Amino acid sequence: MTIPNLITIMRFLMVPAVVYALLLGQMMPAFIIFILAGISDGVDGFVARHFNQQSELGAYLDPIADKLLLVCVFIMLAVLGHLPQWLAILAVSRDVLIIMAVILSSVMGKPVRMNPLLVSKANTAFQIALVSVVLAELAFDVLFGELRVILVYCVAVLTVLSAAAYLKVWIEHITRVGDKSASGKV
Repeated sequence: MTIPNLITIMRFLMVPAVVYALLLGQMMPAFIIFILAGISDGVDGFVARHFNQQSELGAYLDPIADKLLLVCVFIMLAVLGHLPQWLAILAVSRDVLIIMAVILSSVMGKPVRMNPLLVSKANTAFQIALVSVVLAELAFDVLFGELRVILVYCVAVLTVLSAAAYLKVWIEHITRVGDKSASGKV
């Protein structure tokens, strides 16, 4: 097993740790764990690229670990009343719809390989920024003024745009006549 894969597995273990810290109202440990998870994501990517330790397993596990962490923290912050519930529902629904589209594509004999779109990368960056701001506010008992509100609406808009962009690309892939190859990309 490669070092990046071990780091990614460690990030999977950080998910229940951050959720547990949030459940206990321990915002400083939750903030630290979330930041460490982000740093570990950067480290495993750097090691994989610069020391030729990229693997097929890592290509699957890394984005799953990232998404699992974000989704769980989003849900917990919404349940605890620190993020709007509608935003968590919107963000999680987008991810569920993408997963369902991939499964449906396979069932239809038109498997699709997921490639993140630019709007999706922006959406993820804004989600990370929002969670970081909320956790920092809670951990350090500070307020960043309107920044949280701005980030909430940026995430909402980017989530909708990202879902629409993936839907457009997916529909184009599915309706492509005569293409049943596994090389389709969304």
